[in-house]
Amino acid sequence: MTLLIAFLVLVIFMLALDLGVFHRKAHEVSLREAWTWTFVWIGIALAFGGWLFYSQGGTAATEYASVYFIEKALAIDNVFVFSLVFAYFAIPLKYQHKVLFWGILGAIFFRAVFIVAGVSLLENFGWIYYVFGAFLVYTGWMMFKNIGKDESLEENKTIRWLERRLPITQDISSGKFTQRINGKLFFTPLFIALIFIEISDIVFAVDSVAASFAYSRDPYIIFYANIMAILGLRSLYFVLANLIDRFYYLKHGLSFMLVFIGAKMIFGDVYKMPIWMSLGTIVLVILISVVYSFYKTKPNKESMRKREAS
Repeated sequence: MTLLIAFLVLVIFMLALDLGVFHRKAHEVSLREAWTWTFVWIGIALAFGGWLFYSQGGTAATEYASVYFIEKALAIDNVFVFSLVFAYFAIPLKYQHKVLFWGILGAIFFRAVFIVAGVSLLENFGWIYYVFGAFLVYTGWMMFKNIGKDESLEENKTIRWLERRLPITQDISSGKFTQRINGKLFFTPLFIALIFIEISDIVFAVDSVAASFAYSRDPYIIFYANIMAILGLRSLYFVLANLIDRFYYLKHGLSFMLVFIGAKMIFGDVYKMPIWMSLGTIVLVILISVVYSFYKTKPNKESMRKREAS
């Protein structure tokens, strides 16, 4: 419990520092700033893993590292959603960090809820573990099937529902989630984008938390790893925002990862794969999918000449 309290204090302190000091005023996050914060969050995650190794041993540290990598890999899929949402609502760069900050707070809350619910289900219904595995296989297969399909938000039912039921103004100049016009309260596109991101994260949280249980049954370790992966998601978005189109084959790797983890859970009684072998397989597949994506989408000489000419 002491470690949990210390962890929460660290998270609150870093979030307060992020919003209250470094992003007190809305501004466009530069690539340099994004890389700096990305390394800061990764460094904090590694340092915390080192503390787990020192205080609880190699097993806890290995489980933490495994869950952290899985969550970090799946978090990249969130980046695709962020990019779509910000483009659809035409959210200026200087306001995107604000939306993501409050979105992250919601994500932390829902991850905690899902982890507690998952632990409770596993303690009372052991067979749920295999249901989690089957769900991951299904999710991975559906992700693979949908690769290449139109991901436009033009006809998204959630957005249409929100737009029909909420008084919305298209004025985004205030940078606020709400705005009063002639005494009446209106919601700005920032608020709709935030709600959609929160709903999307709930969907992502279901498979990511389920995947976490394949590598640890300790709710604290799963919570630590999930939160550490989420906290660095904002800076990761700004690092990858201009490279989204070059990650085409990443979804192939992520779909394989989900199916692989699901199969590991389903057939765990038949063959208990060592954690190093399982994690190594996943890391290798994700790395191959990223490297292959960049190789296949590298700009040719003609496109580079056109870009330079323009």
